[in-house]
Amino acid sequence: MATPFRPAFDLLVQYAAYHRDRRNIATHFIGVPLIVFAVSLLLGRPGFAIAGLWLTPAWIVFAPAALWYVTRGEFGLGIAVSAAIAVLVLLAQQVVGSGLASPLGWGLGLFVVGWMIQLAGHYYEGRKPALADDLVGLLVGPMFVALELLSQAGMFKSLVQRIDGRAGPTFLRDLAHPAT
Repeated sequence: MATPFRPAFDLLVQYAAYHRDRRNIATHFIGVPLIVFAVSLLLGRPGFAIAGLWLTPAWIVFAPAALWYVTRGEFGLGIAVSAAIAVLVLLAQQVVGSGLASPLGWGLGLFVVGWMIQLAGHYYEGRKPALADDLVGLLVGPMFVALELLSQAGMFKSLVQRIDGRAGPTFLRDLAHPAT
């Protein structure tokens, strides 16, 4: 496994190479946030107050991840993905704090559903998930999804073009006649 401290561009090119089928990318828009939310539920307890804030293991894991995102050389993207994850952690904290749902049951259930969605996407892709070759893909996945969503809103277009220039264009793989 290569170092996790590579620039965002290199990490995203590697991740994008495993995600060229547009159906696979679409499944990641649901699966990746669902997995992040599920992990946040699972890490939503125990918690304690510190300086007026409620600190849980989810926030303790989030802090170095956010630092990692903003230090990969694409500061704006790092801020965007960190903000998106912070919202998911905050929502999970609200669910855990409400007592309306079992964090363990819902966390495990949503984690499994998120991965089932991911694996369905990789069926369309015809490739294994990127993290099978490099566990840093667990961190790159949310960054990739944030970049894809933001590029659809007209942001980070040049970064996406550079990534596509290296990873190749997106497509719809012919499932009836897959390439050999």
